[in-house]
Amino acid sequence: MNLLFKILGYVFAMLFSVGAILQYNDPDSLHWIIIYGIAALMSLLFALNKIGYTVPLILGIFAFIGFVYLYPSDFQGFDLNDGDIVTVELGREAFGLLIISIVLLVFAFRIKRKL
Repeated sequence: MNLLFKILGYVFAMLFSVGAILQYNDPDSLHWIIIYGIAALMSLLFALNKIGYTVPLILGIFAFIGFVYLYPSDFQGFDLNDGDIVTVELGREAFGLLIISIVLLVFAFRIKRKL
């Protein structure tokens, strides 16, 4: 595996782990801890070259579907001063899923390309 992608796998494993830890005070924290924890695990398995392309591909597609589902119709930004707290929270959650989706899909295509 290319060293750059191996490093990216470890970096995103760490970032998603931090994201999971920071969810402790969220109203629906268990859902997001699990989501970010799975993304961290997929990133770690990618870095260790211990995963096929189908699992990150499927999870990346599901994360993108979650992004589309959660994206607020009247997105008002990420700062609580920018708008309604519910809309801002939905926007933050949606874009978190978009980041997970992009990362997992890039990993899946990298694994598939390597085969």
